[in-house]
Amino acid sequence: MTMNKIHLLDEATINKIAAGEVIERPASVIKELIENSIDAGATEIRVEVIGEGTRSIKVTDNGSGMNRDDVSIAFLKHATSKITDACDIESVMTLGFRGEALSSITAVAKVEIVTKREGDLEGTRLVVHGGEVVSIGDAGAPKGTSIMVEDLFYNTPARRKFLKKGRTELAHIVEVVTKNALGHKHISFYLSHDDRELFRSPASGDLFDTIVHIYGPEIARELIAVDFSNDLIQISGFISRPGFTRSDKDYQAFFINQRNVRSKSISDAIKLGYYTMLTKGRYPVAILNFTLDTSELDVNVHPTKQHVRFSHELALMDAVAEAIGSALAQQELLQDKEHKGTQTRLSTDKEDVTVIRETQTEFNVPIKDTQRRLTRTGRHLAQVSEKSELPFNIEILGQVDNTYIIARTLSGLVIIDQHAAHERVLYEQVIESGIKGSQELITLVNLNLNSKERVLIKGYIPYLEESGFGIIEFGPDSFAVSAVPNILGRLEDPSVVHEIISDILSGGRAKNMTGISERVCNSTACRGAIKAGAKLTMEQMENLVFQLYRTKNPHTCPHGRPTVVSFSRVDLDKLFKRI
Repeated sequence: MTMNKIHLLDEATINKIAAGEVIERPASVIKELIENSIDAGATEIRVEVIGEGTRSIKVTDNGSGMNRDDVSIAFLKHATSKITDACDIESVMTLGFRGEALSSITAVAKVEIVTKREGDLEGTRLVVHGGEVVSIGDAGAPKGTSIMVEDLFYNTPARRKFLKKGRTELAHIVEVVTKNALGHKHISFYLSHDDRELFRSPASGDLFDTIVHIYGPEIARELIAVDFSNDLIQISGFISRPGFTRSDKDYQAFFINQRNVRSKSISDAIKLGYYTMLTKGRYPVAILNFTLDTSELDVNVHPTKQHVRFSHELALMDAVAEAIGSALAQQELLQDKEHKGTQTRLSTDKEDVTVIRETQTEFNVPIKDTQRRLTRTGRHLAQVSEKSELPFNIEILGQVDNTYIIARTLSGLVIIDQHAAHERVLYEQVIESGIKGSQELITLVNLNLNSKERVLIKGYIPYLEESGFGIIEFGPDSFAVSAVPNILGRLEDPSVVHEIISDILSGGRAKNMTGISERVCNSTACRGAIKAGAKLTMEQMENLVFQLYRTKNPHTCPHGRPTVVSFSRVDLDKLFKRI
């Protein structure tokens, strides 16, 4: 007699498996509990973390609270107050609705819930360990709910083993709290770690004020407002000027009907709205709120509820790109006032100049700034070779959109991306020079780090110091730079130091010195290169092309994108159907 191979799993095992979809790490617990607090109408949410979140997490709110009957079943799977049947899912406006959050948390932790409704004489205290009720009784409590989560993953050691070490888990927690604060400006948020305040955001009711509290005034000053609507969607919020970008999407937060979501489509549409003003691998700051009819999206895609589907995705993404483009076009600081409303022409001194295209939104980069950047790399070349004629009989014709250099050779037409080209030049010089010592700064450069960066930098300080940075810590959360690597040259813009360190921190935890060195080189090259949108004189264009063709790999930038695109006579004939 053979035993059956297929059998039903027991309830405890089912709950642990299901919990793995919702509760990935300590930050997942906090996300779910914060969303419950928001749905309960809280105006104050307090998050207290001990350790990196596995030891203890406590989330307290002043929301509506629960009575004993509700709290006694709230932790059961699919117990929810948000919907009553399947039809409600199509029009749900609350952040939660699946009834899986508390069930998943209590399945893999030791949980205490203390809650009280307004007007009730007493509150209720419920203790649940691994999905089993330990005790339930009366408790004195203020209006609202407090949930203590201890020994997270104590009964699922495999999940606990794969959590990130160091301060990475804490950084994820900071990100969850800050993004919720950005999406709910009428709610006051507080976050502490080991009884020390990490983050506080008042209920200002104004998104810009919230951004100032979270990211600081320096970033806030670089933002421009977005206000757009059509028959399908309303978009509001802030984006950064094209010259102010980051190496990752940490500073992008999207809220659809107040729900924080992750969306590659939205991020790509934002990039499209910037047109050619962004360098590859760089991302603008974007905090955007989207309001649309619930019939236009499906929020029941994944248990975490962070992914959504759109009924008319292409139309929505077109609207996003249009909103970004309109916001940028309205900023006079981004326009060349002298040529506003005219057409862009090739930047040459010849009289037979040809019109290339209508004006696009441009940077206003001083000629002196561009010359300083070129002189720096040109000085290095002068030490290794004498200047000669441009290679391959290249004849510079002019510049398009203050971004691309147009030239011709014996074989056809050449288009050069000025930022990518100079980035390649600077990168090879940085690599060749190596990180050889550091230079002391006359004046300390204060690092205005956001909450997540302040958490991460402590683990990076040894690597940064080995790379030539001198880091001074003033108290638990204040940092300054006292020295920089020699490869940065004469430091004329202190903000470059902060940008480079922010780029390094955004790349994730470095496991060895090589990772830090590579990031320093890449970030230095990017920050020191001529900007897209900088108007170049004919002499500067010739100088840049000369420098580019003295590099070992003139055809790609350090990020791997092309610096030069060539069109032979045959290619041009094909484009015009002459062949």
